Amino acid sequence: MNELVSVIMPNYNGEKFLAETTGSVLAQTYQNWELLITDDCSTDGSVAIASSYAEKDPRIKLFVQEKNSGAAEARNRSLREAKGKWVAFLDSDDVWLPEKLEKQIAFMEENGYKFSYTKYEHIDENSERMGVVVVGPKKLGKRRMFHYCYPGCLTVMYDAETVGVLQIDERVGNGENDYALWLKAVKKAPCYYLDEILAQYRVRKVSLSHGRKMRLVKNHYYLMRYSENRGRFVSFYYMMIHLFYGALKKMFYVRRGK
Repeated sequence: MNELVSVIMPNYNGEKFLAETTGSVLAQTYQNWELLITDDCSTDGSVAIASSYAEKDPRIKLFVQEKNSGAAEARNRSLREAKGKWVAFLDSDDVWLPEKLEKQIAFMEENGYKFSYTKYEHIDENSERMGVVVVGPKKLGKRRMFHYCYPGCLTVMYDAETVGVLQIDERVGNGENDYALWLKAVKKAPCYYLDEILAQYRVRKVSLSHGRKMRLVKNHYYLMRYSENRGRFVSFYYMMIHLFYGALKKMFYVRRGK
């Protein structure tokens, strides 16, 4: 168990958390990785921070987009550059626990799995635990994955030799571009759940206005319409199914403690 892991990290104006996030990759007990940071024309100090890490560690590679194109194209750039057998994902404000890669790779190799995700918890902007843990179904085949995006992006890993080089249709909105990848990957292999908290998702202080909620709903329609090449009626149907299963996820798969 020593295959290369390619860690896909898009970034836009992430200077506040980028050092902590990068540090969580450096702290992994599994050390055979490459971190591919694609900066989408940040206007803060992100590039300087990422560059300083890349200068110190050759496993960290920084790519800077020529124009601001969104998270989908930033992920696409890193995916095209990836050299690893395993592909994992981490946004520039989230955090991995130290044994994340080691435990997830062992889980997949021991069971012959090619695609997996894990339990994760919420943290706030001060990196304090919020008492919210997100779990998921034990197995996601094509049908169940199409119902709802259960995997958290920061927890997903797949075998690139099985799944191949994935790319996201740029017409898919930012709230759905990771889901677009899982829908492609699950056509090659089912996705299995590792029931252990191995990552921390940062909840930012951004209000979910009615207008933004509507954009998220529309983005799911565009995901089905363009990325999955479904007709208008089928895309609308899946949009409604997604809303239904989203409500169920909050009831059964989001656990709140103190």
